Amino acid sequence: MKYLDEYRDVKIAHALAGEIRRRSTRPWVLMEICGGQTHTLMRYGIDDLLGESVQLVHGPGCPVCVTPLEMIDRAIALARLPEVTLVSYGDMLRVPGSETDLFHVKAEGGDVRVVYSPTDAVELARSQPGRQVVFFAIGFETTAPAHAMVVLQAERLGLRNFSLLVSHVLVPPAIRTLLSSPKNRVQGFIAPGHVCTVVGMRDYENLVREFHVPIVVGGFEPIDLLEAIHMLVAQLEEGRAEVENQYSRSVQYEGNRPAQEAVARVFEVSDRKWRGIGPIPESGLRLKEKYAAFDAERLFDLADVCAEEPSECISAEVLLGLKKPTDCSAFGTRCTPEKPLGAPMVSSEGACAAYHQYRRHLVTL
Repeated sequence: MKYLDEYRDVKIAHALAGEIRRRSTRPWVLMEICGGQTHTLMRYGIDDLLGESVQLVHGPGCPVCVTPLEMIDRAIALARLPEVTLVSYGDMLRVPGSETDLFHVKAEGGDVRVVYSPTDAVELARSQPGRQVVFFAIGFETTAPAHAMVVLQAERLGLRNFSLLVSHVLVPPAIRTLLSSPKNRVQGFIAPGHVCTVVGMRDYENLVREFHVPIVVGGFEPIDLLEAIHMLVAQLEEGRAEVENQYSRSVQYEGNRPAQEAVARVFEVSDRKWRGIGPIPESGLRLKEKYAAFDAERLFDLADVCAEEPSECISAEVLLGLKKPTDCSAFGTRCTPEKPLGAPMVSSEGACAAYHQYRRHLVTL
């Protein structure tokens, strides 16, 4: 299949890995931001191919994983209201809140629905005018355009029973927070290709100028990631810091202008709390005042629902690239995909889930 098989070619992969090992004069610490990239790295053993030349650490690139605990609790509170139908993507149902999760609320009789597209939530609101339909809108810049469009669609239809519980976050402010930390050890970043397909590359250039750290926009197949790592190592070895685009078959410098315009029409930048990391200034999106009628947090007065992270879960250190999932004493025992302590073990893009699926042999249980 074009644009797939050639990016999984074993000979090319080994040649690239060999060139990276040859080029590296020291073990460089690189971070991928996207959870999908994390799973590719683990599934294909790319870290093993690179040996000691590169250390790969995993960043806050899973939207389910960085959704704060209090937002899960707010979704649970909504799902328990008799007049509310809570609509969500499937991964969110098993993410643990303070006391339970949406899956158990559904089992107890709460009206919780799983959809693959936010437009399904709009159709549900149209078909059930007597119920309040709340869509749990999470994600990075990638899903924001679709969520903006359903608000505009609901406005056109005059729906008064449709709203969004918004927990949108933005990638560049998170990278800035990582680079500003005195504990930071990351020397180069693989930026998420799907995010840059929407927003382009401009914001990453600002980070490079500010911190003199190279960033390469990367794709999601093994050869994509090896090429991105090779480009980062070349920059580091040459003392350069630039934004480069490995994923040029999808990403353009300016990004997707119509998608950006839709987001700017409906949302505005706001401070946002990240699960395990805490508040990051101007790192999220919220609905503009014009669309307050579609804001579930305002409609249902959820501001007082707050929560603290469980002390045993080290997901914060995993998301910051300070520890690997296998460093957790609960990994694979008290924390599994069936009984997770934290969101990174639940999501199909979570680092802990990737290690549990592909690297359990590294841990003596």
